[in-house]
Amino acid sequence: MRLCLLPATLLTLLFVSPVLSSSQYPLTSTLSTTLVDALSNDPNYTSLLHLLQRARLIPTLNKLNGCTLFAPTNDAIRQYLRGNDLWRSAFHDDHLLLNDNVHEQLRQQLFYHLLNHTTQELPNHSTRIYKTLHYPRVLLDPPSRDPPPSPPWLPIPGGTLGGEPQLLRVSESSVGVDAFGKGGAKIVNTSTAGNGIIYGITKVLEPPGDLAEVVSQQSSVSFLNKLSTTAMTKLLNSTSELTLFLPVDTAWDALDHYERLYLESEYSTNDLNRILNLHAVVEEGVRYSDTFGKTTNLTTLDGSKLEIKVSSMSTTISGASLVESDIFASNGVLHLVDSLLVPPGTLQLTPEKYLLALNGTTFVSLLHSVDLGSLINNTDVKYTILVPSDEVMSLHGDKELPERGSEDLRKLLQYHFLPGNWTSEKLADGMLLETALEEDGLPGRRQVLSVGVSLDDKKLAEKSIRFAGAKTIGNPIKVNNTLLYFISRPLVPPVDPLQTALPFLDLSSFLAAIFSTSQAEILRKAPHTSLLIPHNSAFKRLGLLVSAHLLGTSAKQDLESVLLHHALDTIEYAQSLRNGSQHTFSTLEGSDVRFDRLKNGSLYVSPSGGWTGMQSELFVKDLLTNTGVVHELSDILIPRSVNLTIGKLVKAAQGSTMASLAAKAGFEWVLNGTAPPEGFSWDNEVLPGVGWTLLCPTDNAFKDVNLTQLYADPDALRGIVAQHLIPTQALEGGSLIIDTDALYNNQPIPLDNSPTYNTLLSSRSAYGDLVFRWRDDLQSNGYIVGIKGARGTDGSADWARVLSWGRSTNAGGGVIQIDRLLQPYHPPWWISYGAPTVVGVGSCILICLFFYGVRLVWQRDTTEATYEPIGGFGRDDDDD
Repeated sequence: MRLCLLPATLLTLLFVSPVLSSSQYPLTSTLSTTLVDALSNDPNYTSLLHLLQRARLIPTLNKLNGCTLFAPTNDAIRQYLRGNDLWRSAFHDDHLLLNDNVHEQLRQQLFYHLLNHTTQELPNHSTRIYKTLHYPRVLLDPPSRDPPPSPPWLPIPGGTLGGEPQLLRVSESSVGVDAFGKGGAKIVNTSTAGNGIIYGITKVLEPPGDLAEVVSQQSSVSFLNKLSTTAMTKLLNSTSELTLFLPVDTAWDALDHYERLYLESEYSTNDLNRILNLHAVVEEGVRYSDTFGKTTNLTTLDGSKLEIKVSSMSTTISGASLVESDIFASNGVLHLVDSLLVPPGTLQLTPEKYLLALNGTTFVSLLHSVDLGSLINNTDVKYTILVPSDEVMSLHGDKELPERGSEDLRKLLQYHFLPGNWTSEKLADGMLLETALEEDGLPGRRQVLSVGVSLDDKKLAEKSIRFAGAKTIGNPIKVNNTLLYFISRPLVPPVDPLQTALPFLDLSSFLAAIFSTSQAEILRKAPHTSLLIPHNSAFKRLGLLVSAHLLGTSAKQDLESVLLHHALDTIEYAQSLRNGSQHTFSTLEGSDVRFDRLKNGSLYVSPSGGWTGMQSELFVKDLLTNTGVVHELSDILIPRSVNLTIGKLVKAAQGSTMASLAAKAGFEWVLNGTAPPEGFSWDNEVLPGVGWTLLCPTDNAFKDVNLTQLYADPDALRGIVAQHLIPTQALEGGSLIIDTDALYNNQPIPLDNSPTYNTLLSSRSAYGDLVFRWRDDLQSNGYIVGIKGARGTDGSADWARVLSWGRSTNAGGGVIQIDRLLQPYHPPWWISYGAPTVVGVGSCILICLFFYGVRLVWQRDTTEATYEPIGGFGRDDDDD
């Protein structure tokens, strides 16, 4: 930069106007002693003179009229050279001709040791601020190799402090001290010259660096230094006329622990930049503390207002106390305050920001991939968020989650949001809480998740909380209107009912039945339903013949009706079933089921059809699905649309031969569950309203029977069928009989306690009755049935084993499958006539013996000797 290129007016300003004062002398002094002479006369300043020569400042010192030089001693410079490459190079390299731009930094630092007036007296017991001849600048161009201009070198106003020179604080014994008079270089001696005064000092004065450097050196703002971002550093080191009001470390304690944690994270860059802008002012001129009026209003870079109030006791900035003022920098000034200057509500510390700070970055990233960022950026809506941490997400891996951006992922993430703040005190075991997930299968409702609460085994006073089976990790975190729970695994929303029940092996039989029909898709997708699934044992409890019929290929329609009868067309969770007032619910099959609540808390369900007393115990499980809920049953429910006739059960019992016999004998109406036709030959034996239980031998039981001969004998045929038909009186009334052992209800007739039953043949034969017994031995284990009185053995010699049974829904009764045909019993002649003959002959013999005995007695009475009394019979003894 060449002095000769400056305008004349600027030269006049530089040489005369800025430096004149009442204590200064004219520029062309006639005194013989100058500052350079004084330095030359003192051996302690030889090093300083050498550097002044290198910086081309000897003519400048000679020309200045009235100035103050803080002169580092030889020892001070020698020590400074050890750590400053520029000074060391300039001091030792005698052969290198350094041009002007290379000398500029050295000159500016030496100008920082010069005041533009003579300071004869230093402040006493205080500090005072002086303007130096150093004008800080930002050097934008690279150094030039042009020859240096002609001296004298004088400071040029301008630069990064709004045209003002750098300030220097001086105390009574030191120079370059802080606001409290501490630090700086000690003043060791004083020398007076004709054009100024020299103060010898023990250190070389370092001009203040930019605000980025100055802030980094302040130990009281170490927290902010730790948070510093690239943008913050750029603002501090490149902005001119910058005034900072920075909070000290203790001011940040006012923030919540998690707010500080967020600010310390790598995701808080934008908020940190804004916080700095809220504490930064850029105006025309740097705002040192002596520019503050009684009330001063400043506008920050963020647009907020700072109100400065000055009193004799203190200075406050928007309510924060000024802790330390006027920490100088090359591009502004730093003031320290004891509080954050952040207006309430300015920083929107959203749940997202906390999640980023709390190791929930993967969760946040997934939310943004499906446009759910609003759920974690709205501070007005109350949510409880269930968050799997980054560690948890990494354990499960992306392969276990739906594809990023997919609808399935969107649903999964919505399932982690619960409207409202559900603190641990509000949670109870078994609760169902609504989530933000809206399913197509739940019109007008939101999906729910289950809550499990138990006492911690190690700390009985603490709750162990589970959401949808996932344990919570640590305590919940309150973030404004949001409550965060960290959980042990991602939550998977409920799937369709069939897939939900699939892992439960005890429900597999019913599921298999569903998949064998065309109703699987209906039950899978029907919205707003509660599916009641019986246990596997329910098929046995139903009766093997009924189960065999329903699962047979020819009974698909009946099976589908039964399946749909287990699907309520409403969502009923455990709470409403236990405590609700409703007792009947419609099903997808079309008819209703009835619920009965017992005092002990048990729940029983009765179907619309089936047989009298049919019922099932309900086990409320709240297995959630995307269409409602699944509960479990002990038994199968049969609707009224399913008519279980004896003919259907006979077919299930593999009794086609028996069915043919019944039809040939005129008993087809029994198979169909209808009334007998008019003129039926056995009409007198058939009572109205009576059901029938048919003992059905399997087809294999007829292998030794001559069916051709049997078909040719109608009377024998009807007798055989009648022998296997037991009239069964239906229970009167339809009231529910609660029996916790539903196995009783599946028998057409009671078989326990050796019961005896009349058959249709009983009215025509003394051997028509049947007796049932339980046998538990090596030959037979189960029920047996025999003809009562056959061969005098009470049925033990002519019997059949009971294989299975099934109950009809027509006026009672059903089918009992047996392994043998029971032929009507016709005893031989010696059994038929032997007893009367024996009785007759025995009676005759007894009569003969009786009369023979009478005769013997009579004969004895007539032959025995007699004696007549003296005087004869009739004579009075008194006559003697």
